[in-house]
Amino acid sequence: MTANHQSPGMHSILLLLLLPALTTTFSCNHLRHQDANFSWKSLQLLQNTAPPPPQPCPQQDVTFPFPETLLKSKDKKQAAITTLRILQHLFNMLSSPHTPKHWIDRTRHSLLNQIQHYIHHLEQCFVNQGTRSQRRGPRNAHLSINKYFRSIHNFLQHNNYSACTWDHVRLQARDCFRHVDTLIQWMKSRAPLTASSKRLNTQ
Repeated sequence: MTANHQSPGMHSILLLLLLPALTTTFSCNHLRHQDANFSWKSLQLLQNTAPPPPQPCPQQDVTFPFPETLLKSKDKKQAAITTLRILQHLFNMLSSPHTPKHWIDRTRHSLLNQIQHYIHHLEQCFVNQGTRSQRRGPRNAHLSINKYFRSIHNFLQHNNYSACTWDHVRLQARDCFRHVDTLIQWMKSRAPLTASSKRLNTQ
């Protein structure tokens, strides 16, 4: 990962604290051409990071309903805020010191770097005007995302961060990158983009 003096966990906390302090004056009129491939590349890195656990896992009868209504926003600014929130939580989750020993740490760091760089790109889409009334997106949207990821964190904690539990969480991370792709594709449709998008694998 990019060298700095903060631990990944501390940086992820700072990222999560940053969004409420941003104004929601949206200034990204055009997405970069590489944005179309961000989710596809992230899925590839996630797959390479997290091979199957050494031992077969029992069937996990647990679900984490994602707030699907957030994917149907008709507002480009809100779609960007939702994307940013999801990526901040993913960064926080995947930078955990409790990830399984059989995960490939070097590839995980590459994935975290990619997420971190895209978070930084999205943060540049918001211009700080210093007005408190402009600092937040819809509160319910933020709470629903927080609740979704909190349930995943509680599931990991309750199961002592076992390899099988992480394998189930990996599937949730995979779905989250697909949700991010849905949001990026929607934002892309509202702005010119010269590069063609790669379709996500249905693995």
